[in-house]
Amino acid sequence: MTVFHSDLDNTLIYSYKHEIGIKKKCVEIYQGREISFMTSQSYQLLKKVVKKVLFVPTTTRSIEQYERIDLGIGVPKYALVCNGGILLEHGVKDFNWYQESKLLVSDCKGELQKAQKILAKDENRNFEIRNIEQLFLFTKSLQPEKTTAQLQSNLNLLLVDVLSHGAKVYVIPKKLNKGTAMKRFKKKVTADIVIAAGDSEFDVPMFQEADFALAPKELQSEHIRNKNLQYIETDRRFSDDMLTYINTMY
Repeated sequence: MTVFHSDLDNTLIYSYKHEIGIKKKCVEIYQGREISFMTSQSYQLLKKVVKKVLFVPTTTRSIEQYERIDLGIGVPKYALVCNGGILLEHGVKDFNWYQESKLLVSDCKGELQKAQKILAKDENRNFEIRNIEQLFLFTKSLQPEKTTAQLQSNLNLLLVDVLSHGAKVYVIPKKLNKGTAMKRFKKKVTADIVIAAGDSEFDVPMFQEADFALAPKELQSEHIRNKNLQYIETDRRFSDDMLTYINTMY
């Protein structure tokens, strides 16, 4: 069996803030507004891909955020959300997986509490501090570089990662990453081949554990350890070329 783990945002789908042309399909509605889209080409390609491999959306999104997504292929049999901390099977939370995830990050409880206190006093923070499923912290900052620098200088970086993506700031236990989740899932379904696709540093652990990985050329500076990592340089959307590549493999 071949398993295809794919990140969602900026890998398969794009926010309304990104120009992806007029040929697109709305895949997310929030508070009555269309906020995320797939290109029409990616939509058609994904329908072909899911017939050939086991497709597993693998995202840092919370359950609530993930459930807003409709890729037009029905509810995937499996999805990994909360950076791999939660496994959904036919849309239902796997209790055992979640308990194992909480055990994995149990040594980071003190660091997350310390991070919460630091963020509570951060003048640049312009969003609530969310403790996502007791697994990691999320907030937003007017100056994310300063917020992340303050966190990094005060936390034990052997235990947690401090990551930012635009205005978003995350404090995530090192063991709670997409690569670890992918290894756990491979054992669960006894996969033969694992493919991974993503677009950011959140996806690097996943690339390093995959048998084959696809990433945009912009991530070359991350020096990812995987001899079977294919960097895609594209004038179009990454999702189009990535899914085209996978379709040519199978």
